[in-house]
Amino acid sequence: MNIYTIGVYGFTPDQFFEKLIENKIDLFIDIRRRRAVRGSTFSFVNSKKLQQKLETLGIEYIHVLDLAPTNEIRDLQKETDRNEGIHKRERLGLGDVFIKEYKERVLKKYDLKDLVSQLAKSHSKKPVLFCVEREPKACHRSLVANELKNQFSATIIDL
Repeated sequence: MNIYTIGVYGFTPDQFFEKLIENKIDLFIDIRRRRAVRGSTFSFVNSKKLQQKLETLGIEYIHVLDLAPTNEIRDLQKETDRNEGIHKRERLGLGDVFIKEYKERVLKKYDLKDLVSQLAKSHSKKPVLFCVEREPKACHRSLVANELKNQFSATIIDL
């Protein structure tokens, strides 16, 4: 099983959707808590616009809120970023505290068999995990992808 991942930072709308098309993505798995991005630059991934565009491209959309970090866990990463003097969009990796808490409070409680079952029901051949950060290691989608790799021998492909 191949699992793709993608963020939005660093892409124009055309580049973003072209990346999905050229990789023949057929299922878009949104794992954000808040399905909106501030500002007009990335408004194309705000939930309604995104879902409309994906529908025109024939890409199924699902939102898996249970894989989103809680606000409390996100605040831990914000604190780490502040302490290290970096901005969210410049982050290259997640802090140890975020990783530990996300694994404990989210990944341990979510049965990834449910997600794999959804993939099977949708007959998806090319699903993509989506959140906003450019670098996969700076985003919780890398933690989900890694767990899919560990539990189901998935091959992870970062777009």
